[in-house]
Amino acid sequence: MLPSNAYGIGAWDHHIELVYKIATTICYEYGANPDIVALAALLHDVASVTDKSYTEEHHIIGAQIAEDLLSNYNVSKEDIELIKKCILNHRGSRLKEKTTPEEICLADADAMAHFYSVPSLLRMVYVEKNMSIDEGAEFVYNKLLRSYNKLSEKGKEIITPNYEAAKVLLLKK
Repeated sequence: MLPSNAYGIGAWDHHIELVYKIATTICYEYGANPDIVALAALLHDVASVTDKSYTEEHHIIGAQIAEDLLSNYNVSKEDIELIKKCILNHRGSRLKEKTTPEEICLADADAMAHFYSVPSLLRMVYVEKNMSIDEGAEFVYNKLLRSYNKLSEKGKEIITPNYEAAKVLLLKK
């Protein structure tokens, strides 16, 4: 990923690489195919970093980009379809039914990444959004709460200690 992508190198360092690491670690607990999960994790936000105007529909455009890219390699049509399904259904803000372990794993990893990137979320609220300390802490807490609520039960079980720590940090409770 080039530093010139739409979101800068931070999109790799603080999100995509993190989603990849989480997904490829937890995929075994989910009974998910690690190869499918790895490719889907690496490609899940490809549209967003390609063109900021794709952000709202990045899951749809990203699935097409992944198909175009993977069709040039020795990836079976069945695997491409499953990777596309993972990308299409990874967004927590678009609550679609996830029917495969790979989809659930990727969606959970995408949400869990927020709990491991609190510093980048804080930078966003204080530097980019110019919020006050209390407004920023509340914004980040609410983002983490939404992410937590979108997790599968297995995902909640895995991330609960991080969620509880974030509550203490952000809400001072």
